[in-house]
Amino acid sequence: MNIIQQLQQSFTHHVHNLFPVEPSLLNNIAFTINVDENKKDFGDINSNAAMVLAQHLKRNPREVAQAIIADFKHEYIEKVELAGPGFLNLFLTVAALHELVKQLDRGEQFFKLDASAPKHNYSVEFVSANPTGPLHLGHGRGGIIGDMLGSVLRFLGHKVTKEFYVNDAGNQVKKLGLSFKARCQQELGMDVPLPEDGYQGEYLVELAKEFIKSRHGHQLLDQPDTFFEDYAKEKLLEQIKQTLISYGIHFDIWFSEKTLHMDNAIKTSIDTLNKKGFIYEKEGALWFKSTEFGDDKDRVVRKSSGEFTYVAPDIAYMQNKVTRGFDKLIIVLGHDHHGFVVRLQGLFKALDLEPATLEAILYQLVKMKASGQLVRMSKRAGNIVTLHDVIETVGKDVARFFYLNRKADAQLEFDLDLALKQSEENPVYYVQYAYVRTNSILNKAALEEQFANISLADVTHIGTDEAFLIKKIVALKHILETIGSNYQTHLLTYYVLELANAFHSYYGKNRVLDPENISLSRSRLLLIMRLRQTLQTCLTLLGISCPEKM
Repeated sequence: MNIIQQLQQSFTHHVHNLFPVEPSLLNNIAFTINVDENKKDFGDINSNAAMVLAQHLKRNPREVAQAIIADFKHEYIEKVELAGPGFLNLFLTVAALHELVKQLDRGEQFFKLDASAPKHNYSVEFVSANPTGPLHLGHGRGGIIGDMLGSVLRFLGHKVTKEFYVNDAGNQVKKLGLSFKARCQQELGMDVPLPEDGYQGEYLVELAKEFIKSRHGHQLLDQPDTFFEDYAKEKLLEQIKQTLISYGIHFDIWFSEKTLHMDNAIKTSIDTLNKKGFIYEKEGALWFKSTEFGDDKDRVVRKSSGEFTYVAPDIAYMQNKVTRGFDKLIIVLGHDHHGFVVRLQGLFKALDLEPATLEAILYQLVKMKASGQLVRMSKRAGNIVTLHDVIETVGKDVARFFYLNRKADAQLEFDLDLALKQSEENPVYYVQYAYVRTNSILNKAALEEQFANISLADVTHIGTDEAFLIKKIVALKHILETIGSNYQTHLLTYYVLELANAFHSYYGKNRVLDPENISLSRSRLLLIMRLRQTLQTCLTLLGISCPEKM
């Protein structure tokens, strides 16, 4: 437990002694580190305790606040001030700042969940694109959200499995096989049109050329349609895997939909729903009573022909995840899947899979802007911006940061011109330069004997000039815990930009290496070491490199 947590515990205990309310009400009391540079005069920690209690006690908030201030004492609190209608501003002592810097010596462990905090087994499913073509511009957003969320949850101490669901058993794969076969026939000089609503992308033309060149002969066209389906699917799936690897994403599991068909899992799951009374037959088809769970209409799970609909495998897949021991299921999807999520959650409840939970993260569209103009794209027409192209053009680091630097439920405009800039205008460059600057300072200090062997004993000269930067570093713990609870992954890019800005501002105002003030310099070097470690933690979680030089 760090001293901010200790202070919160003492403060809450004090408040509860003064006003013995229900413990659940105390959970609504905020106790927040103030890292707003424009509000430095409002203390180091802010609390709304008086406001929360006043509403419940039907008393004046300022009166409640004054009662709290009157008797609250703590060795790490210099003073407590009342502000506005009843907000409390707590000011840390210099000794508290020293203790925080010492506690940061725990490294990454400082930012993880406490040992007593509950831990979960997460399944994080993301991307899960049909293996019918290359990953496009939009997949990059879902990819980074899922990948980074999984990394943060794992960092905090949870068990995490990152999973890609391969849709390799549906009509889309059959359509892919027919489209690929037509392209092979065309490559052999045959006048054959693409099937109606087939895949027209240039990638199938290239795949057909490679196929014909390596296999030779018209006799290949005697192969069954499933041969072309499997060949194209495997080739395109391998391309997807390689693109994701170049993007810095490595999945723990690639789950094949086909396996659900092969081991009767789908039929078993539908039978389970039927026994629970959520399946009925109509016109020879089987229907799921999804309207009982908020859907706008019931959904067919098996057609009158005996063929399963796309809903059916999802039933078995969710049940499969829970059977594998996951108690937290997260799925990252495009915003147009809202209705699909309603059905999934209905199926989840109907299967009685609780206490496991299912949550979906829906992300908005991605648009690319180049030279001030939006780039238009259409997968089916073959006019697409692939994720591979984006990575090749701007690099993995920039691609990952730009995709993440906006809330998932807000549209994202990927500014290619800004992404290509190697200046402080580019947020990735700005953050990485902060990390490089910390290295430069520490490397320069290593050349001077008076700056050797920096240790916790050097904390003594850290003072109010360092307070804001220390608080900003410590705040990462709250940021990561917040991401772990609300899955708002963009918070980390926002945070690391603010941290870099805080450092650049501090460095511009304070001399770190001062031969005329060795003790102060050693204290500041200790803080720079903590800062470098924090920047490295952030960049690693973002999947972005930590360059030694720029």
